Amino acid sequence: MAGMKDQQFTEEKPLLPESRGQETEMENCETFVAEGDWKEHDIETPYGMLHVVIRGAPKGNKPAILTYHDVGLNHKLCFNTFFHNEDMQEITKHFVVCHVDAPGQHIGAPQMPQGYQYPTMDQLAGMLPSVVQHFGFKSIVGIGVGAGAYILAKFALIFPELVEGLVLLNIDPNGKGWIDWAATKLSGLTSTLPDTVLAHLFSQEELMSNTEVVQSYRQQINNTINQFNLQLFWNMYNSRRDLEMNRSGSVLNAKTLRCPVMLVVGDNAPAEEGVVECNSKLDPTNTTFLKMADSGGMPQITQPGKLTEAFKYFLQGMGYIAYMKDRRMSGGPVPSASMTRLVRSRTASLTSAGSVDGSRNRACTHSDSSEGVGQVSHTMEVSC
Repeated sequence: MAGMKDQQFTEEKPLLPESRGQETEMENCETFVAEGDWKEHDIETPYGMLHVVIRGAPKGNKPAILTYHDVGLNHKLCFNTFFHNEDMQEITKHFVVCHVDAPGQHIGAPQMPQGYQYPTMDQLAGMLPSVVQHFGFKSIVGIGVGAGAYILAKFALIFPELVEGLVLLNIDPNGKGWIDWAATKLSGLTSTLPDTVLAHLFSQEELMSNTEVVQSYRQQINNTINQFNLQLFWNMYNSRRDLEMNRSGSVLNAKTLRCPVMLVVGDNAPAEEGVVECNSKLDPTNTTFLKMADSGGMPQITQPGKLTEAFKYFLQGMGYIAYMKDRRMSGGPVPSASMTRLVRSRTASLTSAGSVDGSRNRACTHSDSSEGVGQVSHTMEVSC
């Protein structure tokens, strides 16, 4: 395929203990928390109770990894496959991990009372500082999908000092127009709620061909999530407003995300257009756009290994991962690994110059073009 090549990433500056001014947990396996040691919490916030599942405790100045799921899911349905990936566990055992369930969406959640006013998307973002304060996190690296990505982006816009990085899958920064709103209402009259949600989660191709996965999620959405509560969350997500952010210089007093961001979308995913739109609103010097081939609407489910590798490099670019154990080799930890088949974007607006965010060098895909030394591409397409 033209322009396709294998790119080798070498971790030239592994994070050393002295560079952080403290002892690193990566050299002491006894400090790692057992994988099954999860604890559930119900946290009071200004906008109601929030169900949270956490593993580990804050470690020095490291951020916590905080996740937020998409509408129609909860943290288990959205992230179990991803976080149970063996390579992902190699990463997360160095961090406290915190899964947030939107109100009323966790397994076994009681039905909201009639007349209950579900929190707005802004209020859902406003609940997260209570989580950060409750557990004593210094900051977070957020992983959000769909509605959860929107909520985490909103949180980062309001509380930028609490967010060190964001991995946003399937984010749509735009509110629904009247035509979209009417189409959603009509769909609700002609389709069941699980079917409507499935069309939001999966590509049309997956709905037609990947019947085993789709049927599994249809059953779990039906059986594990209270349908009344789900309808409330779905209605509120579809009533969202545009995320008020624009690339610096594009409008007067433009606001955008200050932290490093990795945008992720599967090929032919329902959210592809929205993710491209979000990319146009972010600072190109600290944003990476990752389009994943053969992953459909839920990359964290269908391609967890590839997403894990991308997340690893994202954390390395922030200075938090020194090395990873390569299970394919008997020599133990290795200082380098390769991304699989990366290609430059065919859209010039998605290509930007490299930058340094604070004191942390960002890991980027080097271009082989003749545009000049130092030019890098932050847009990646990952395929088998």
